[in-house]
Amino acid sequence: MKTVIVPAPGKIEIRQVETPVINAYQALVKTEMVALCNATDSKLIAGKFPGVDTYPLALGHENAGIVVAVGEKVRNFKVGDRAIGGLISDFGAQGVDSGWGGFSEYVVVNDFEVLKEEGLATPEQGCWDSFEIQNTVPSHVQPEEAVISCTWREVLGAFKDFNLTPGKKVIVVGSGPVGLSFVKLGKLFGLGQIDIVDMLPAKLEVARRMGADNGYTPAEISTPEFIAAANRSYDAVIDAVGLDVVVNSVLPLVKMGGDVCVYGVMTKNPTFDLSKAPYNFDLHMHQWPTRSEEKAAMTTLAQWIEEGRLSASDFITHRFAIEEIEEAFAAVKRGEVLKCVLTF
Repeated sequence: MKTVIVPAPGKIEIRQVETPVINAYQALVKTEMVALCNATDSKLIAGKFPGVDTYPLALGHENAGIVVAVGEKVRNFKVGDRAIGGLISDFGAQGVDSGWGGFSEYVVVNDFEVLKEEGLATPEQGCWDSFEIQNTVPSHVQPEEAVISCTWREVLGAFKDFNLTPGKKVIVVGSGPVGLSFVKLGKLFGLGQIDIVDMLPAKLEVARRMGADNGYTPAEISTPEFIAAANRSYDAVIDAVGLDVVVNSVLPLVKMGGDVCVYGVMTKNPTFDLSKAPYNFDLHMHQWPTRSEEKAAMTTLAQWIEEGRLSASDFITHRFAIEEIEEAFAAVKRGEVLKCVLTF
């Protein structure tokens, strides 16, 4: 089968590898569509993802496909289901490490609930935390929405971690896929005023189409006039980039006792300028998904999709065949892509 391999940092290729052989607790999924994770996948290709230094590796973690075979102990997948979150955790003796391996012609999903019931859902027994979010989606959820849900459910799953509740006033920094998901999903969820910050006017316009109330540049929110007018009125400030400089830029805007929310993998030693912050605030670091919340979010997303309130067409800007993977990443590198999908 085909799989996307990073043979060494800075290189990418499609290679033929063996199709996975499933065990009793697994289902085999034929991939329909994958989506690039602009930040994570780019870092893996560049050799700059924290904790990953073994190459070659098989790439990808945003995947949707159809179940074609199930193991004898599987109860929560059946042939014909559409499933998301498939990966390949072990390539055996093929000389390939797993960078999740979701950009493969066939992937594996694990029946986490059965593993848990039988006491097998532990790292010592080879169970990854991501097995919990390998799930089916309702039949009305088409491949595009299914694969983009890999991003949406992770973002919506962070709402509880970030103490976001209906009516709150928030400002989001960064209008990539994550930042725009906070805007779009936040409006559907019932947040109050949602403002967004980005350096590029074109991205701010996209954010307004997604429902942002106001769009600002980093320079605008740093002026004494803006800070004075904001008067620490934001219930939550969200860094959708993962940089301490971003957090520092919005510390003057958060209210007393408000929430400072970081969504992204930061450097080991971030520096926060507390002189800019209120005396009391809660700092939330979301560098890895809360899997139970991420899984639960899919029910809400599926409802919004069925009601016609949430569409992948708002996010997908580029489409390629999997053989065009190099062209797809080149478009990401040029900054042209919001979300890019590839078909097998």
